[in-house]
Amino acid sequence: MTTHDPQPYVVANGRRITLALPATLEQFLVSQNLLPRSVVVEHNGDAVAPSEFAQRTLQSGDRLEIVRIVAGG
Repeated sequence: MTTHDPQPYVVANGRRITLALPATLEQFLVSQNLLPRSVVVEHNGDAVAPSEFAQRTLQSGDRLEIVRIVAGG
């Protein structure tokens, strides 16, 4: 038996990252050692509110832009 399905992946900040699906945006962030409350995320061109991270489901091939929030003064 051979399969031609590539491993599921997302492209985060231009970098291809394999992941297990199904997965939510929150699960992905945690798997990347990112605290969901410390980032701003764009998913396939749409800004995502932090309150939506746990409900937003990722699909293979999705594109993410993730920016860390840095506090300072």
